[in-house]
Amino acid sequence: MDPRFAHITDWIFDLDNTLYPASTRLFDLIDERMSAYVQRLLDCGPDEAKRVQKGYFREHGTTLAGLMTHHAVNPHHFLDDVHDIALDRITPDQRLAEVLRRLPGRRFVFTNGNASYAERVLTAIGIGEDFHGLVDIHACDYRPKPDAHGYALIVERFGIDPRKAVLVEDMAKNLKPAKALGMTTVWVDNGSDHGSHLHDPDAIDLTITDVAVWLTELLEQAHVD
Repeated sequence: MDPRFAHITDWIFDLDNTLYPASTRLFDLIDERMSAYVQRLLDCGPDEAKRVQKGYFREHGTTLAGLMTHHAVNPHHFLDDVHDIALDRITPDQRLAEVLRRLPGRRFVFTNGNASYAERVLTAIGIGEDFHGLVDIHACDYRPKPDAHGYALIVERFGIDPRKAVLVEDMAKNLKPAKALGMTTVWVDNGSDHGSHLHDPDAIDLTITDVAVWLTELLEQAHVD
């Protein structure tokens, strides 16, 4: 096995555009609902809503964080609303399911989304029963990645040794806090919007384009070795 991963006992995965392809454009549906939410909240037109939404995303890390800061939005109401989308763009990924189950150690999901949405997506992919734990935005007190709070939380909650953990993530900027903790980091460069924003090569141990393909090759190497 690639020596960078031979010691890994805890495998931490982002959800959106990581455990399913960015090409599905599933997050476009959430983005549309976010804009509609802002439009209703501020009683403004779609162009202004989009401007505010994207501005908050850039300034605060998520649209929700900006809405909570500037408009005291209820996070449960917002997240339940914007994640109320159809998942027919997601198809079961048997290859991913099989390779996840073969990984040595534990598997976790670490997402800026909420748990109920994450569980729906994992079920649609066919991997809903293949993780040992999940940390969502509610658990992180609405402090989204790359805020260091969530990384410390997942480590403490599940007794993870960062030196024996890997974070797999499509947003390059979200890998830097993991690297600072001592985790191995994998960037999924698969076309996610803003995926390369604040890209720091020193914070990335490996760049891949497809999680299932990478894990399959990794375990094949281990079998050969």
